[in-house]
Amino acid sequence: MADPTPPPAPGAASAPATSTGAAASPAATYKAPKPNPAFRMMGIPVLPRKLPSRNWMIFIAVTSSISAAVIYDKREKKRATARWSKAVSHLAKEPISNPNQMPRKLTIFLESPPGDGLRVAQDHFTEYIKPILASSGLDWEFVQGRKEGDVRAAVAERIRRTRQPETNTQIQDDVVQHIRKQNGTPEYNGMRGDIVIGRHTWKEYVRGLHEGWLGPLTPPQLPEPEVQKAEETQASEGSEDTKETKPEEKPEKKSERPPQPPPYNTTNDYPTSALPMLIPSEFSPSAPIGFPHILGFSNTLIRTRRFFNRRSLADDVGREVAAVCLAAAREYREDADMTRSEQQTVLEHEERDWVKSVWKEQEQKPKEDDKQEPSTPAAPAEKIWASPVVLDPRIAMRMRRFEIQPEEEARARQIVVPEEELEGWIRGSLRSLYRWAVSKPEPNPSWPDE
Repeated sequence: MADPTPPPAPGAASAPATSTGAAASPAATYKAPKPNPAFRMMGIPVLPRKLPSRNWMIFIAVTSSISAAVIYDKREKKRATARWSKAVSHLAKEPISNPNQMPRKLTIFLESPPGDGLRVAQDHFTEYIKPILASSGLDWEFVQGRKEGDVRAAVAERIRRTRQPETNTQIQDDVVQHIRKQNGTPEYNGMRGDIVIGRHTWKEYVRGLHEGWLGPLTPPQLPEPEVQKAEETQASEGSEDTKETKPEEKPEKKSERPPQPPPYNTTNDYPTSALPMLIPSEFSPSAPIGFPHILGFSNTLIRTRRFFNRRSLADDVGREVAAVCLAAAREYREDADMTRSEQQTVLEHEERDWVKSVWKEQEQKPKEDDKQEPSTPAAPAEKIWASPVVLDPRIAMRMRRFEIQPEEEARARQIVVPEEELEGWIRGSLRSLYRWAVSKPEPNPSWPDE
């Protein structure tokens, strides 16, 4: 029986074999490059032979850009702070005539910003102001406030103590001054200075100056509470049954912080107030320091822009603090149109960043307990932050402001900060490792070749 499939032709069978061999010959001759044996022994894998995907490229580009911006801004912020620190470092090396001589002492006024806590203001001082003061060798003390009105009360009380030094109550500063007088320690007779951080603190500082110098020395008398007759009759005619059923009253918890004293005068009392006889012709100079602080989710873009540009803030704050250390002061000036003074307009742009609750009027609604039980009426809290700065010409003309001299600023701009003072731990470790590897070992006499 014949086979239904005929055998293939000899020419047809040889043609596919020849074409396959021709196609396989280039692949057989190509050899993949061998990886570097040194990299293989170090455990470094083979690098990829293609670029990352589109999504990976976008991720790497965005992450690298943000990281580079943060690292660059942080390094330049350190450079600006180090430059102004070196500009005032010569003050710490000046010799003193008497080993018991007291150093120059500054006063730092800081307060919780509107809508936030005191820790934010303390961090601002530690990051931008403290390195320059520490480099200058000066001493400083704090006046801190946790709520509106604390700085105003502290400034006014300090001035009233200078006007009336002989008081029955003594504080810690009075005890220290008494011990120094007994030991014969001379006081510092030069220019001191005040550093006021933030627009909200500056408003209270100015208000405290006016209250201390123009206000009375005795606190104002508050109206006595009115005793209701009906409550007296109910208390006297109370029966024993009501006393038994009446629950025991728990003792009220006393607050740890003393209450804030009320203001001794108002802004309307300035024109009619008389100046004290021992008022100085010039007050201690002051320096208002910027404190940009903004809250809210809607302000995320503004906060992000400020986060990437902290180097400019460090340079501005460093210039103002260096002016305080170098003790160069001038009078406060008037505007170009002569309508407002510099004390009223300084740091005014910070008010746009305050929370809305600062500008809302506080409506005092009586509580149910207040209707039943009479309490001592407290003076209404003064809203200093939301009020404009009111000045008395007799006080404003005695105020001075620190300002750096042009030659001192030019000298500070020429200071070059080495990179070793700015680099972080990783770069510093690599630099020290490279120097250790390159440096020649010190000769040892115990070696036979030496």
